[in-house]
Amino acid sequence: MRTKVTKAIFPVAGLGTRFLPATKSVPKEIMTLVDRPLVQYAIDEARAAGIREFIFVTSRGKGALEDYFDHAPQLEQELRKSEKLELLDILKSTNMDSGEIAYIRQHKALGLGHAVWCARRLVGNEPFAVMLPDDVIAAEKPCLQQMVEAYEETGGNMVAAMEVPSDMAEKYGILDVEKDNGNLVEVKGMVEKPKAGTAPSNLAVIGRYILTPQILRNLNKMKSGAGGEIQLTDAIAQEIGGDDGVYGLRFGGQRFDCGSKAGFLQATVAFGLARPDLKDDLRRYLDEIMSVEKAAE
Repeated sequence: MRTKVTKAIFPVAGLGTRFLPATKSVPKEIMTLVDRPLVQYAIDEARAAGIREFIFVTSRGKGALEDYFDHAPQLEQELRKSEKLELLDILKSTNMDSGEIAYIRQHKALGLGHAVWCARRLVGNEPFAVMLPDDVIAAEKPCLQQMVEAYEETGGNMVAAMEVPSDMAEKYGILDVEKDNGNLVEVKGMVEKPKAGTAPSNLAVIGRYILTPQILRNLNKMKSGAGGEIQLTDAIAQEIGGDDGVYGLRFGGQRFDCGSKAGFLQATVAFGLARPDLKDDLRRYLDEIMSVEKAAE
């Protein structure tokens, strides 16, 4: 019987420079997508997949992120007194119990692989998930839950994968596929941000991983990769052809790159239109904009 995946690492040490000046004082991870911070979407997805221990790799200036998960007794009391019980339930759903959540500092920005390595002592000798909150995925069944179910069949290391246009491949880690079984592929190689025209496929790795403890041992070597950073994909690639192997899962759902302004805006519109309490007003407004643009043409 495979060891269940109950721990997840959330690398959130980045400065969020693409969202300045907002991120001068507000961590990017708690910027709101409709009415929930980005990180809450990742937490909800992790919980649905059976994650019970949440490990955040942070940096200086992330205090507001830590406060977000704390209890707010005064606010809870005011909502209870005002009989705003629905809001009280929403507020309580964001709380994290003592012992569920831990914070580790990444003192130098040395790459995603280094951020994951910083959490090695809390992970121990267990399989673990890695989730990048910038990647928000709208799916009927949460993406990480899909991966956990596939992992229970395959074991090994698993990455979430999606097809991208050929001219976009140089922005991603790209899989070289050994065997394509539909949703699940067996991987024979991984290339981080290949030069234009050299990508082995158009199947890109996005910010969801299930990894074996051996990945942390591989990261111990601290070898620099693309961009002079310690790349997580390099550590995963070392396991290709080994006993555990590496798999890619074509997940069901739509991924939004909320690390970019355009992706954040697209996600805001998509999630707003999916909300029964917002969709009518939002759709009416979007129709008005389109009408004005057509008239101007």
